[in-house]
Amino acid sequence: MARSLTRAAPALTLLALLGPVAAGLAGTIAPAFGLLPALGGSEITLTPFRELLGWPGLPRAVFLSLFTGLAATMLALALTLLICAGWQGTRAFAALERALSPLLSVPHAAAAFGLAFLIAPSGWIARALALPLGWEQPPDLLILQDPRGLSLIAGLVVKEMPFLLLMTLAALPALRPAQSLATAQALGYGRVTAWAKVIMPRLYAQIRLPVYAVLAFSVSVVDVAMILGPGTPPPLAVQVLKWMNDPDLALRFRAAAGALLLLALTIAALLLWRGGEIAARRLSARWLVSGGRGHAEPLLRGLGLGLGALSAALVLLGLAGMAVWSLAGLWHFPELLPQGWTLRSWMRHGPDLLALFGRTMLIAATASGVAMVLTTACLEAEQRFGLRPGTRALWLLYLPLLVPQIAFLPGLQVAALLAGLDGTLAAVIAVHVVFVLPYAFLSLSDPYRALDPRYAAVAHALGKGPSATFWRVRLPMLLRPWLTAAAVSAAVSVGQYLPTLLIGGGRVPTLTTEALALASGGDRRVIGVTALAQTGAAFLPFALALLIPALAWRNRRGMRHG
Repeated sequence: MARSLTRAAPALTLLALLGPVAAGLAGTIAPAFGLLPALGGSEITLTPFRELLGWPGLPRAVFLSLFTGLAATMLALALTLLICAGWQGTRAFAALERALSPLLSVPHAAAAFGLAFLIAPSGWIARALALPLGWEQPPDLLILQDPRGLSLIAGLVVKEMPFLLLMTLAALPALRPAQSLATAQALGYGRVTAWAKVIMPRLYAQIRLPVYAVLAFSVSVVDVAMILGPGTPPPLAVQVLKWMNDPDLALRFRAAAGALLLLALTIAALLLWRGGEIAARRLSARWLVSGGRGHAEPLLRGLGLGLGALSAALVLLGLAGMAVWSLAGLWHFPELLPQGWTLRSWMRHGPDLLALFGRTMLIAATASGVAMVLTTACLEAEQRFGLRPGTRALWLLYLPLLVPQIAFLPGLQVAALLAGLDGTLAAVIAVHVVFVLPYAFLSLSDPYRALDPRYAAVAHALGKGPSATFWRVRLPMLLRPWLTAAAVSAAVSVGQYLPTLLIGGGRVPTLTTEALALASGGDRRVIGVTALAQTGAAFLPFALALLIPALAWRNRRGMRHG
């Protein structure tokens, strides 16, 4: 029985990933062409697209989505490569890695709120400048939600760069960068130039899919855009969500057409990026063999380290700013700190947040648990049956991250409505699994495949079967990476906004949906309390991932690093 379930695990996992995406896309395409009998749509028509094209804000919304998505991805990737080129393998790089890694768990909304608290005209940066510049009032500048989307780009860069950096670190060992770098430097190349010429071309092929996922996310992001992005008009994904939630149900047809347009826009952005890759490869071919040893090496290294540290500092200072606001009493501009401290905000909102915290953790734990079981079963199937996933399998794994959420979740919402599952906790958990599964697989696959197969061979020689070897040898030795992957999955679930809002129908509130609902209110104390509670929910699984192995292996020195 266990053997057949393990063999069926890859197929079940693909079904869990692709089934909802396919059903959701079908449910979006039909109303986009006028077919939604529940709302009176019984004939195929192009009216939704005509109404969409007639919306005056469409050109600006399309431009914002494309511009902010491409710019954020380009900057995050450039910064990641610059940090690695200048500092990979050094103590400074290890310190920066330790500072950036925990930031991966900070939910997008919490990071965006923190950045907003820093860069707002009355934020900490303006307060720090107020004394030397003699400001008595906040400067009259449109920094947050600026019309060009610059603050949105900054928010996406500081949040996506740690993800790309960790994907890069996972891919680097197979390339043996130390040997390649030493050889190139022995030939007289500067460190950054050597890294760019002998490592980056091979590395990029390994991290192409994560880069595509970042691009697709940035073009179609909703929660960060609601906090930092322009409002009139907003990026297309935010406008589609507004139409979806409008009391006028007839706007659902236009929303479906907008969702399809956003899908086309994301595909266009990916094709544009792919064209840029090809152009860059052709243009750099002569440079790679030209023999140039590099210029401005110290400047490039300093720039990489400085911008990386700034990125980490913005997120950490943003979290500190929210903590201060959550405890602030009277706090006038331009004072750097409040005149008094109080627990009033925590006391007033604590009981409600406790209930939201419990529901958020329940959803995260269940979705993460399902994802980890499927992921572990798939990886175990690889070991037992000699399966080797190819590039096509990786594309399928990334599919829920490449297709914009707003393109298929409205259709999935209609399907859940017809099945009577909308607004239920089970439906929300099920849709969270779709987005959690890829991260669970990406986090656990490398440690699982890297475990020395001789451990299993010894167990078999001692008479243990495949199941006993898995439960008594492989799983205990992988306890720490398994728990870390589960923590990453749980953190991803905690940060899910759109799936919770649409599939939950507003009846399954979590800390993330509550934090975004408060964004329009502008009460920084309440936002600070809620965003900190959300961050705490994302950090808790990571704390457990550190604590449990330490307790489990406290009497076994050899297992403490396993």
